[in-house]
Amino acid sequence: MTENQKLKKYNKNLNYSYTLGAFPTIELINAKPDMVLKVIVSASFVDNDVYIKLIEECNKLNVGVQINDKLINRLSPKDNCYVIGLFKKYNLSLNENKPHVVLVNPSNMGNLGTIIRTILGFEIDNLAIISPGVDIYDPKVVRASMGAIFNINFQYFNSFEDYLNSFKHHEVFTFMLDGKYSLQDFNGYNTPLYSLVFGNESSGLDDEFQNYGKSIRINHSEKIDSLNLPISIGIAMYQFSKDKFCDYKVK
Repeated sequence: MTENQKLKKYNKNLNYSYTLGAFPTIELINAKPDMVLKVIVSASFVDNDVYIKLIEECNKLNVGVQINDKLINRLSPKDNCYVIGLFKKYNLSLNENKPHVVLVNPSNMGNLGTIIRTILGFEIDNLAIISPGVDIYDPKVVRASMGAIFNINFQYFNSFEDYLNSFKHHEVFTFMLDGKYSLQDFNGYNTPLYSLVFGNESSGLDDEFQNYGKSIRINHSEKIDSLNLPISIGIAMYQFSKDKFCDYKVK
């Protein structure tokens, strides 16, 4: 990308995307320095400590920093954005030797970003997305993840069968309202390779997913019909990974 090339508002056909905000931009610089193209800063953000840190990191990477409020206002859908990071899209593959979270046809950008941050918090850093699904590079996803997206592997698959064929040694657990097993039955899980599978925000998983692995339900009060997707995933992550954190101490 040349300096004179006009930056466009994000659409999925572009070969670049944006971080919106100082914190996600710093995460981008730290985790994916080779992908950073430019950092754009508001004039009102100059001279504070975070700005100075950004300048230092960008200088190390030989990344240009541009002060341009007009461009920020054009690229960001929100008024309270003071830093934008421009980065190249990149392709990743899942690690076959680690557990995965699998999202079947996710449709909400904010939810996807929250899910990414949640699974990383429980040390699951491999995310499969079964198409069709939301664009993980959309700046709304990146912002909702608080930059956690730059610390995970993610990969799209045309179908759940394509995913299964690629990772035949993973034990599959599908999360369904009518799952055969209760999540409480799993008091931590020691199997090193497993896939936790979740459905769309509105429709969940089809009945056919009862045929894959073990289906799990998260018991809750009858006063609600279901839990939202990020909450369900957070509960599942805690139950499956809590043994990892038995001796965890706050630093």
